[in-house]
Amino acid sequence: MSHRPSARQLDQMRSVSFERGYAHHAEGSCLIRMGNTHVLCTATLEERVPPWMKGTGSGWLTAEYGMLPRSTTDRMRREATAGKQSGRTQEIQRLIGRSLRAALDLKKLGERQITIDCDVIQADGGTRTASITGGWIALKDCIDWMVARDMVEASALKTPIAAISCGIYKGEAVLDLDYPEDSDAEVDCNFVMTGEQALVEVQGSAEGQVFSKAQFDEMYALAEKGCRELVSLQQMSG
Repeated sequence: MSHRPSARQLDQMRSVSFERGYAHHAEGSCLIRMGNTHVLCTATLEERVPPWMKGTGSGWLTAEYGMLPRSTTDRMRREATAGKQSGRTQEIQRLIGRSLRAALDLKKLGERQITIDCDVIQADGGTRTASITGGWIALKDCIDWMVARDMVEASALKTPIAAISCGIYKGEAVLDLDYPEDSDAEVDCNFVMTGEQALVEVQGSAEGQVFSKAQFDEMYALAEKGCRELVSLQQMSG
């Protein structure tokens, strides 16, 4: 019997589903569900780049992230009402942007910008990793939309990108932390990988207890398994 609150096995992800084409007006969109974490990801294409990229012949991808007021147990105040984004929000949207830029050949995109918007409808841990995994599908559909109109070649999209959380919970390495685990974990890590399982980014921190290289290696192995499964699901959803 698993000691995880969800009764999942140590290496078992939550159920995952992708609903493509969720937002009618967007060039690409996906509602990703990972257990009780649900994120709407949309891709918007614009025929412009940031001022500092004009004349380079290269494109750009940026990301924005937000949580709806009742995505959590208690109502969260909208950041627009507060007049500024939190440090957490800024950090997460930069992570999403860095992760998804790794999927693109920006030169082949031309002087265009794609914005990936990730809106958390319901949060139960792992919202940033779900945003990256679902954001890639929205990006893929946006590139497919462009290919269909002879705007870019399909090779502008170089690789799938997926992300998953791992942690040390009650002394054991576990895959895909939900909120009860995340809030009580000794260690929390996020892994972003390409379809070839090359690393894009790793975020890891101990919560009051340090961790060993052996424990990190266990989490890394779980993350490889999780990302491999996610990429497979991404490709099947097409």
